[in-house]
Amino acid sequence: MELRQIQEKTRRFEEARGWDKFPASQVFAHLIEELGEISRHITVEEGYKVIGLGHEQPNESSLSREFAQVFSLLIQLANHFDVDLEASVISELERMDSRFPEKEWRDHMSKR
Repeated sequence: MELRQIQEKTRRFEEARGWDKFPASQVFAHLIEELGEISRHITVEEGYKVIGLGHEQPNESSLSREFAQVFSLLIQLANHFDVDLEASVISELERMDSRFPEKEWRDHMSKR
């Protein structure tokens, strides 16, 4: 499925439930909350938060759901502002391609 199709399917899903009426600020706050859930997984994985030393194990099976929720909420915000995500992503990748030369960055990152 193309990104534009996903965005349209999400738009229809939102409208069928009246979710398109939520203010952007509430959708954004929900997006940040879900990003926090992903952050919890990362901080445990990298050892910043230690299970058993004041922190609980995040539910590993929920990580893919958290990404899906973040993606869905981002689409909902894009729909609110009538942003064509597919066109925007393609345009941004083209800008980044000229802004961040592949060879120079590959060379730079190989030294890390």
